[in-house]
Amino acid sequence: MGTKKYKFYLVALLISITALSCTKVIDLKLGNVAGQLVIEANVTNANGRQFIQLSKNVPFTNTNTYPPVTGATVSVTDNQGNTYPFTEGPAGSYYSTAFAGVAGNTYTMTATTNGTTYTASSVMPALVPLDSLTFKKNAFKSTNNLREITVHYQDPPGIANQYRFILSVNSVQVKDIFVLNDAFSDGRYVDFDLVENDTDIHPGDTATVEMQCIDKAVYTYWFTLMQQQFNSPGGEVAPSNPPTNITPVCLGYFSTHTTQRETIIVR
Repeated sequence: MGTKKYKFYLVALLISITALSCTKVIDLKLGNVAGQLVIEANVTNANGRQFIQLSKNVPFTNTNTYPPVTGATVSVTDNQGNTYPFTEGPAGSYYSTAFAGVAGNTYTMTATTNGTTYTASSVMPALVPLDSLTFKKNAFKSTNNLREITVHYQDPPGIANQYRFILSVNSVQVKDIFVLNDAFSDGRYVDFDLVENDTDIHPGDTATVEMQCIDKAVYTYWFTLMQQQFNSPGGEVAPSNPPTNITPVCLGYFSTHTTQRETIIVR
């Protein structure tokens, strides 16, 4: 059973089943209140400047231009006693000096703005290697000779793993959100179809996938947003308010994750 390959053709359905079996159903209580703080904070295992962005949300019907939050004090510390200050670059964008996150370390983000200090902690998961990418005819768009991308990797046994995949086609990121956990694939070889509705993938296109190994709280955040992309009523706020790991509660997340990329030319 450990080497048996599992196909995930009905991605949305399977992820929904997984979430319902492992995660309490989330009541989003979406509203139409704009001007809330949004923190998008990431620390990765890639050696380089890490990035945290602070902004304000806007009504869902507005353009995706979020007013930056300037003048904040932002830093990240780890359980090894290291502190990494973040310096504001473009308005609302905060960058660290170069460092690489380490799997197993706990990282704590602190951001102070307008007299309030926001904190969040995350343990960076171990890297699960991305084996390869393949392509095949799109089962839902086969009459147009279009393609879909499949991600292949070996899930390690006995460890709860959560994954996020970011698909770009010809250097343009696809809007669809792809997350998966290993509730039904622990210790097995996984073939995960990135079934998307945003972009038509043609022979000759170049597709790149970033694979992130994320913690449970960040998985819940992205899974909730994925639910919204399938059923997004009008009148809500963008970005919306999925469960956050930031205290006091605001919009956004703090993610410490491993990252790796593979690229394929579609035929």
